[in-house]
Amino acid sequence: MAKKDYHVVPRGDEWAVKREGAERAAAVHPTQGEAERAARDLARTNKVEVVVHRPNGQIRDSDSFGNDPHPPRDRKH
Repeated sequence: MAKKDYHVVPRGDEWAVKREGAERAAAVHPTQGEAERAARDLARTNKVEVVVHRPNGQIRDSDSFGNDPHPPRDRKH
């Protein structure tokens, strides 16, 4: 089974959490921060990555919750 990351993307005045390849959003939140928290919870459960986008669609950040045998030295957590 291919991994399907979660993306936090702008949706009008709101922010959506979308699973890679899905047409519908898994969740919609009023702020980017709330959407990020929801996406991180989903990613931890499914052991995949979260990709956070800027309002213009450009990737701003990503965080992995998978089983990486050689994880980077992440100073965010």
